[in-house]
Amino acid sequence: MQLRIFTEPQQGATYDTLLTVAKAAEDLGYDAFFRSDHYLHMGDADGLPGPTDAWITLAGLARETKRIRLGTLMTAATFRLPGVLAIQVAQVDAMSGGRVELGLGAGWYAEEHNAYGIPFPKEKFARLEEQLEIVTGLWDTPVGKTFDHAGTYYTLTDSPALPKPVQHPHPPVLVGGHGRTRTPALAARFADEFNTPFSTLDEAEREFGWVREAMRTAGRAEDSMVFSNALVACVGRTEAEVARRAAAIKREPDELRGNGLAGSPAEVVDKIGRFAELGSTRIYLQILDLSDLDHLELIASEVMPQVG
Repeated sequence: MQLRIFTEPQQGATYDTLLTVAKAAEDLGYDAFFRSDHYLHMGDADGLPGPTDAWITLAGLARETKRIRLGTLMTAATFRLPGVLAIQVAQVDAMSGGRVELGLGAGWYAEEHNAYGIPFPKEKFARLEEQLEIVTGLWDTPVGKTFDHAGTYYTLTDSPALPKPVQHPHPPVLVGGHGRTRTPALAARFADEFNTPFSTLDEAEREFGWVREAMRTAGRAEDSMVFSNALVACVGRTEAEVARRAAAIKREPDELRGNGLAGSPAEVVDKIGRFAELGSTRIYLQILDLSDLDHLELIASEVMPQVG
């Protein structure tokens, strides 16, 4: 089981804070540092000092880290034209020496679109499918050949399909969600990894099953897909420490035990093991208090060795 750090900077974080967390994650042996792609805070957080852009952040981290993988859960398809996104991700992949992964989703948070003048179309899912076709098509076009796409929402003509990413055939693509039919079909067609965010064990088992069914329908081998979960983390050596960390993110320990990875290291190891039994091989630990680096150290020292 690989453990990855997953942050939500729209809730309030500077680039320097993210750099500190990414470097700590790298030093402590985590597999990857991922971040959300949002421009507006959620809930009662103030979001200060304001949002940071996901791909600008990852470009900076690409030059200031050496080993850890970098990516998004999930880049919103509404934020960027697919040709521009293909260029951005390929460039950051080169800047990192081939350590980038692209999580791409339809986009859902209407308020952030309204706040920053970003169009929020009704037909988001169909646009996501077309974006996946274009981004992977541009990357997979041989050098010296051109790429064309005549779709409902995007048209590309005689694109040189450059630059190419460092990774071959291209950076891993992540698709995720809870849908019964369309999301599994997209994952079976385009994804290297399927991620189910904030699901219970029963929900994850059901959602993984839908993707496996879609893969069989598509004639794709099940072992060609990585299955993963994103879960909020709240780990403590004592119950008082768990309660303190839960209070810091304005959650309750019992709720976090049910919906995330919370409790003692032993409790968390046991629950990760149950996700592993479902076929999950990666856990994205949602870390909401970015000032608590001792939390990362505790998980790295007392959870990681037992599940890695």
